[in-house]
This record gives sequence, C-alpha cells and structure tokens, in this order.
Amino acid sequence: MKPALDRPKGTRYDLQGEVGHYLQAVTDQWLLPAPAANPAMLEIFRDRDRTPPRDLVPWAGEFAGKYLTHAVQILRLTGNPDLRRHLRSFVSDLVALQAEDGYLGPWPRDHRLTGTAPNAMGGRGTWDAWGHYHVMLGLLLWHEDTGDRSALGCAVGMGDLLCDRFLGVKRRGRRLVDTGSTEMNLAPVHSLTLLHRRTREARYLDLARQIVAEFAAAGRDGAPLAGDYANTALAGQPFFETPKPRWESLHPVMGMLEVGLLTGDGDLRRAFEHIWWSIAELDRHNNGGFSSGEKAQGNPYHPGAIETCCTIAWMAATVEMLRLTGDPLAADELELSTLNSGLGLHSHSGRWVTYDTPMDGVRKASAHDIVFQAREGSPELNCCSVNGPRALGMISDWAVMTDGDETLTLNWYGPGRIQAEVAGTPVTLASVTDYPVEPAVQLSVTPRRASEFTLRLRIPRWSERTRARVNGEPVRGVRAGSWLDIRRRWKRGDRVDLRFDFRPHRWVGERECRGLTSLYRGPLLLAWDRRFSDCDEGDLPALDARELRLQRVEWTGPAPAPELLVRCRGAGGRDLTLCDFASAGEGGSPYRSWLKVRHAGRPRRFARDNPLRSFR
Repeated sequence: MKPALDRPKGTRYDLQGEVGHYLQAVTDQWLLPAPAANPAMLEIFRDRDRTPPRDLVPWAGEFAGKYLTHAVQILRLTGNPDLRRHLRSFVSDLVALQAEDGYLGPWPRDHRLTGTAPNAMGGRGTWDAWGHYHVMLGLLLWHEDTGDRSALGCAVGMGDLLCDRFLGVKRRGRRLVDTGSTEMNLAPVHSLTLLHRRTREARYLDLARQIVAEFAAAGRDGAPLAGDYANTALAGQPFFETPKPRWESLHPVMGMLEVGLLTGDGDLRRAFEHIWWSIAELDRHNNGGFSSGEKAQGNPYHPGAIETCCTIAWMAATVEMLRLTGDPLAADELELSTLNSGLGLHSHSGRWVTYDTPMDGVRKASAHDIVFQAREGSPELNCCSVNGPRALGMISDWAVMTDGDETLTLNWYGPGRIQAEVAGTPVTLASVTDYPVEPAVQLSVTPRRASEFTLRLRIPRWSERTRARVNGEPVRGVRAGSWLDIRRRWKRGDRVDLRFDFRPHRWVGERECRGLTSLYRGPLLLAWDRRFSDCDEGDLPALDARELRLQRVEWTGPAPAPELLVRCRGAGGRDLTLCDFASAGEGGSPYRSWLKVRHAGRPRRFARDNPLRSFR
C-alpha cells in the first residue's frame, strides 16, 4: 500500500513571519548551544559502565535521539550552515559511543535492554528500547538528508541488536514485551519498519511484525502486558478505553501502520485510522494539544496537564494520517496544533518550552515544572525540552506535499518561499501575506520552465466563504474542508489570490467547560491574557455571540508583542481584549481560552466533517 501524499525530497524553505522568528530563536538559543549546555546528553552514554553509576530517569536514553530528530527537521526548514556543521559533529560523537554489540543506551552492561537497572530513578523500570527507538529515528532522518553512512551503520547496529535479542521468541525465550513499560519499549516497531525501508533487510520487518503480535500479549494473571492496539481498534473501542492509553503508545501505533503498509494488511491501516479519529473526537483539546495528565481520558474538556511530548506525538501521528489518507481535515488539524499549542509551548526567546500548555492557566518552563528530571550538568534537560521544537520541525513534513505524480499540494499559507519539484520541474511558491493574522494570501507560482501540473490548495473547514482567483480570474468550485485543484500550464508570473473567511467561529463547551465557549479567528484560538487587559480573571465581561465584532488593535507595550490582538465589546459596554493563544501567558500572567459568551448556541456534536465542532 502506498501513502496518498508524501514530502517531496529536496524541498527548500524560507519561512518568514512568526514561525520564521521561532525557527531562528530556537536554533540560536537551543539547537546550536545544546551539547555544550547539556553535556549529559551524550555523557550518559559514555560512562554507562563507570562507577559510581549516574542516577538516571528511566527515559534518559531518549534525549539525544529526540534532539537529533527535531534538529534535522529544523535544518530542512532553515538550511542553516552552522546547524549543519554542528549536527555533523554531534552525530559523529553519538555514533562513536555505540558499543560493539550495537547497544547505544545509558544503562550498565548487565542491564542492557532488560527493562531494569540499579541506577534507574527510584528503582523504576527502564525505557531502554524506547531510547533506542528515538536515536534510530534521528539517525535515519540525518542519513536520509545527508547520506551519512556512519549514521545508517549505527542504526543498523541497533536494529541487529534488537533482532539478536528478541526475534524468534521460541529460540530466544524473552520477548520485547517482557521488558515492561510496554507503551514505550515496543516503540522500536516504528524505527524497525523505517530501517527495513532503507535497507530492505527482511528480519527488521520480521521483528516489527512480531512486536505487533505482542501488542495482544497477556501476563500470567491474564492482564494485558501491552496496548492490544489493533484488536481494540477493530472492535470499535475508543483509544482512551484501551489497556495502554498513555501518549507514548502513539509511537508503537505509528509502527503498526507502517507494518500494515509494508505487508498490505488493511486491518492495521483501519486500526490506525480508528485510533486517530478516536483521539480527534475525545482527546484533542481546543488548542490542538493532546492528552490530559499524560494520557487519553475520553474528554477534550479535561483540565489535566497537556504535556508537550503528548502533543508532539499527536502531531507526528497526524502527519502519518495526512500521508495515509490525503484528507485535508488532517492538514487542518496540523495547522490547529502548530499555530496554537505548538507555538504556545515555546518561549518567544527560544530558550525553553513548557511541560504543560493548558487551555486555561499559566505557562511554566519545563525546567522548573518537571524539575525532578534535572541532573548534574544538565538542569534544563528533560523529555519536553528535547522534544518541543519538533512542533516546528514537523512543518517540513506537511507544508507542501506531492502524490508522486503531477500534483503539488500546498497546506502552509504563512509568508515565505517554498521550492519543490513536480512533474520533473522545480517550482517556487512565494507567499506574500500576514496569514494567519490576516485572511488574504498572494501566491506566486514560478516553475523553472513552463509546465503543466495540478496545484492543490487546502481550503480549511472553518473557511466557509473562501474566494480564489488565478491571474485575476475567479475560480469556481471552492468548498470548505476540501482540496481546490487547479490544473493548467503554469508559467513564470502566474499568481493565485486567496481570501479566507475570518469571521469568528466558536466551539461551545461541555462538561468541565459547560457554559463557556472557545473563539477562533481563522485558525487561531483567541485567549484572554491579563498582560493585555485591564480586566482581572474573576471580572471578565461576558461576550454576546449575536453582536461579536473583533477589531484588530496594535500592542504598544513592552516586548514581546502578541502576534494578534483584538478588542471586542462585552456586557455592560465593557471592552475585552483577546490575543492569539500562542502569545497567551508568555509573560507569566494567567490566561483563559474558555470564555463566557452569551447566546453561543448549543454544543455541536463531533463530526468527521467538522472535527473542531466550531460554527458561526
């Protein structure tokens, strides 16, 4: 089975605007200084057999892999030569720390890939195979972009080690599922399938298929050892009711999909799609974040912490959903998550990310919100700090895509330039716009030579009245929540003008958010932030949906300025100032994205043609 869409290889980007700022800030403040600021990222591998042993969190082996993964993706977007040189050195140092048997983790020799170690925090089990998964993923991405043979050789060494240890349980005796922490330690099913695609080595796929079978394994007491993801999904069970509804399970689930694509097993594809839709309906929040208290709860209004790593996993799974189905609503979901939770989990300075980016509350740096992960030499190193920038990096996976033939699909409408190849011709798409703050997009289409192909444009579900013109001529058949296909012989000087429907739309809350409403302007969730308002949290005026007018205003206070600031009239003639969610809480002040709105109407049921539940 072949995915419907994929990332064109060799695509070049020059993203500007707010996203361009974050890419530059994260590169300058976190990506380039990281090994110097966090020597433990690699040192934990170097001294794994030294005494006394380090006191490590169970997931310590993931840090280098998560860092490398998002760094490669951001390199794809920026082409920064300093970052490229730095990553070449980082990968060289990382590969040199691999043991002769292929092991590349932080645990002592007698405890490699066993799930236990004497120096795991509080005697907890280790997530050793999970760490190998992330390192393999980062190395494979680096090899894909650079052809670095040492990186591929290192990933092959890890894949061989996993096969030597766990392939063929009748001969070997111990399965990977028996190492515990199965939401995490079964994640290599994903990297093994990617390694198989790269090398065509059959036993990597054999072990991946074996791990999928282990999803249904039970212990001696009959209790499930793993998530049983395929069987529960095919039975129609929502993800939050499965045996392992933690966010880490999404990585094995992505591996399950890859096994289905490689083997032609349609049931595995259907299981993945069911899980994705289940999360979209029951556990994706109004800001595009996923999880409550680090797992699916079956309640998008749940006030539990929305962990950065959980949202990143959801976005990665959504990239796979978009690739698999070519459904524009999956691209809408990526835009929602990226522009709201994805940017909101970052400091504007690029120096830190959050652990929790709540719908209502405050934003705190992960380095002090989950300070228990801090260790000697790396006080700011934790699971979220090395994972958060992937929200930016993944834009390289979905901004522009191709069906492998004569269609170029554009999902990203922010300012900047993207160069990709379609029908054998390099094409530059240059966007002049203030989107997502303003609704107009001027897109110039410049092929290297005149060429016939289809330019496919995403028309968001929330944009009910979208206008499109090609070289000034109106385009018919523009429908919300669908693709707009424009096939013609494109030549230098061609231009597409889009104007999206930025009338406010709303999601009326239920359960913990009953009586409250979330407001959106285009793809941006709006929020009250005390920093931009004279009102205090306990004295916010109610808005009226029948008379809702959003007037854009400029911020004249101290930096950083919000990306968007609007003023609207509330009850009693009082004004209420709202900002974009990504800017909310940047200064440490409290914020709210669930607001009092009179005459907002009844809550809309989730529907697959309107997963945001929003309406006007």
